[in-house]
Amino acid sequence: MNKPLLSVKNLKVDFRLEDGDLFHALKTISFTVPENTTVALVGESGSGKSVTSMALMGLLPVSNTLISEQSQIEFDGRDVLKMSKKELQTLRGSDVAMIFQEPMSSLNPVFSIGDQIIETLLEHKKISKKAARERAIELLTEVGLPDPANRLKAYPHELSGGQQQRVMIAMAIACEPKLLIADEPTTALDVTIQKQILELIADMQKKHQMSVLFITHDLGVVAEFADQVVVMRHGHICEQGDIKTIFTQPEHPYTKALLNCRPTLDYRPERLAVIDDFLQEGNYQMPAERSRGYKSDGDIVLDVKDLRKYFQIRTGLFSHRDLKAVDGVSFQLQRGKTLGIVGESGSGKSTVGHTIMRLFEPTSGQAFYRGDDLLSMTDEEFKPLKRRVQIIFQNPYASLNPRFTVGQILTEPMMLHNIGANQAERRKMAEALLERVSLPKGAYNKYPHEFSGGQRQRIAIARCLTLKPEVLICDESVSALDVSVQAQVLNLLQDLQDEYQLSYLFISHDLSVVKHISDQIMVMQKGKVIEIGDADAIYANPQDEYTRNLINAIPRDPMRGKALLI
Repeated sequence: MNKPLLSVKNLKVDFRLEDGDLFHALKTISFTVPENTTVALVGESGSGKSVTSMALMGLLPVSNTLISEQSQIEFDGRDVLKMSKKELQTLRGSDVAMIFQEPMSSLNPVFSIGDQIIETLLEHKKISKKAARERAIELLTEVGLPDPANRLKAYPHELSGGQQQRVMIAMAIACEPKLLIADEPTTALDVTIQKQILELIADMQKKHQMSVLFITHDLGVVAEFADQVVVMRHGHICEQGDIKTIFTQPEHPYTKALLNCRPTLDYRPERLAVIDDFLQEGNYQMPAERSRGYKSDGDIVLDVKDLRKYFQIRTGLFSHRDLKAVDGVSFQLQRGKTLGIVGESGSGKSTVGHTIMRLFEPTSGQAFYRGDDLLSMTDEEFKPLKRRVQIIFQNPYASLNPRFTVGQILTEPMMLHNIGANQAERRKMAEALLERVSLPKGAYNKYPHEFSGGQRQRIAIARCLTLKPEVLICDESVSALDVSVQAQVLNLLQDLQDEYQLSYLFISHDLSVVKHISDQIMVMQKGKVIEIGDADAIYANPQDEYTRNLINAIPRDPMRGKALLI
């Protein structure tokens, strides 16, 4: 065991709320990060992971933060909590660096990436601007950014999400820190880009002999490269140990729950396990496996033929080129079945869903809903069918009107489509839907900001159900959720499909989730369908190299496909 580089002892953090009460964010936690070691800090939203990282960096707000006098944070023998502001500024960037979850909110949009890397070097290193520029090119080369010399001039919005995260890693390692803190750096990325970023961080750790504190809500992500794991919940540490022990012999029920909430490629239970299944008394028994697949004589509710959507990209004052976002896509969706659409960002999968919903004007093609072409109708003709085909968006924080109560959000679609004789009847229907998606009737008079992300997504699902649709387009609708909340929403979608015979177009970059919920899978790349077929057949024997690469990029762990029992 290497000697500790970072030692956290009895760290207790409270936040003073506006009403004077205290919120206990961290409840006396202790752990170490040894030299040249990767430690994963794992837990759901609200577990205290990010508060821990901010405390380590000295970035917690001074005005309303209370840190216990018994708390200690020692970095390389120095007490971080007793450092002056100037000492903390020197520590950050030079000895301790951080990669944040959302690179677009961390990179300055008005400065080129070169300027931002050079600024970091000039702030912490005694070198000339010319030497800093050369070092910036070396760093971008090291993190695998193509054409690094020219990319110095690029602005953050000109890079993809994966490239932005590579720039963040370059900035973080610029001054060769001893400790790198990575706070959910891969949550919003495609499975292939996620694998590249994880491999890059692991390579940087080995090359620079630094320690890494990797913060995530998904145990599966860290299985292949972490050395130790610290599992947190509600400000407590539930369990900690080496990676092999945590994955093969977890002791705490919460750790077992986190390992089992995530869908696997080898086993498709009728219902995914959720946290409460493991925290309740008694042994949790894994349910039977659910069979999937299309019927040869199934009822076709949606028939898409040769769908195309081109966007015009300006290349000069009087010139443009066509970006073929969707290029000749055809498929059929059966009643009560799920078609999973997978592919990397830019593959066109979301554009397919948005075009079917007429959120984009199609370039050409047809989308027949029970014989009626949705794309050739006038707005007036489409209106009565709009209620039969609904969409659930990825971000429940952005898709719900913050000025409306939940009741208004649910009853407004009913009013627009003349559902319910009066407001009292509509309220009764809305409250029944809230109960159906496992939310209390009291939620009716509350606002979206009073709910968690998983609860907001349930509200978005309830809003779609107000119109009694037959087809639901789920556009990355669980990708932003914790694994346990994701399991709850996936179980809800499955229950609704079983009860109402709903048909789903399930769009996602998470192939494990798609495998769990889909009867048929369509793989897309650069606007085209690479292959389409039975879900189990696609995963067992992918025909295209692109599909094989997607499947191989899925994080794998020692317990994948096995059931953990309490």
